Amino acid sequence: MLMLRRIGLVLLVLFILLNIVSAFHASRFTYFYNNPDKTPARKAEDYSTSELIQAAFFGLKLKKSVISDTPKIPYETIRLTNEYGQRLEGWYIPAEQAKGTVILCHGHASNKSKILCEADYFHALGYNTLSFDFRAHGNSDGNICTIGFRETNDLKAAYDFVAKGKEKNIILWGVSMGAATILKAIPEHGLKPARVILECPFASLYDAIQGRLRSMHIPAHPVSELLALWGGLQRSMWVFGYRPSESAKQLTMPVLLNWGAKDPRVLRHETDAIFENLGTSRKQLVVFENSAHQSFCTVENAKWQANISRFLQTSPKPALQPVTELEAR
Repeated sequence: MLMLRRIGLVLLVLFILLNIVSAFHASRFTYFYNNPDKTPARKAEDYSTSELIQAAFFGLKLKKSVISDTPKIPYETIRLTNEYGQRLEGWYIPAEQAKGTVILCHGHASNKSKILCEADYFHALGYNTLSFDFRAHGNSDGNICTIGFRETNDLKAAYDFVAKGKEKNIILWGVSMGAATILKAIPEHGLKPARVILECPFASLYDAIQGRLRSMHIPAHPVSELLALWGGLQRSMWVFGYRPSESAKQLTMPVLLNWGAKDPRVLRHETDAIFENLGTSRKQLVVFENSAHQSFCTVENAKWQANISRFLQTSPKPALQPVTELEAR
């Protein structure tokens, strides 16, 4: 009996410690500290062994991402406002005789200066571009990030800004968290983009949590479940209900889905789930064989540009025969 009590006590202590560690991780994953010294951000993969050991217990302390570059062509700095009254900073780049406007959404712990490669190419194709910093990123206000759960309101602010200019051909492009935000925002806010381009979106926030743990070499179970639980409690959101792959069913416009075959964070089965669920026959899946969870524009530029250009030139009308998958190798 005494032995059973001791074992029970040890298990109870371990359970409490595991929950404390998980609570720290959940908080650090969704909170960006102010960065007055403009310290460049690092990915989890770039941390030393000692830093990863410390992070394994307390989580990575993330600082707000730094704007590292600005457009080389004339642009206008704009100010948007989300539902909390937070100021969001954006760059609007007009094009002569524009074919439409592309709104670009960056990923977690990134900012609008990290997607200049993509913005430059869309502009070269003849489109106006609007890149903006999500809340808690770059030069936008706030410290709390919900990995796309509430950032849909930031995207709506950008979409409304463009729509008020009577733009009829709005294209949404997003990477990682930005792509997941697009998937959730379209049905949530009734957005009507003409086309959508998604790059390595996660199928669910629960999947994204597991991907982060993989990058830190931490066992996924039961930590991922506890992180989801504590993150939801801390940020007042139902993590297990945030499933971009389910939101994909509401997309009826042409969609291009890009994924990197070497991506350790977003796995192939997540990409397949999103692609299969897309509620349109006008969809394409392109696999970038030499890329991981990164910018395809910079890593496989020629292939990326060719597929973007081809997608934007195809007819927006429904195909005569349903397109199940067009996978470029």
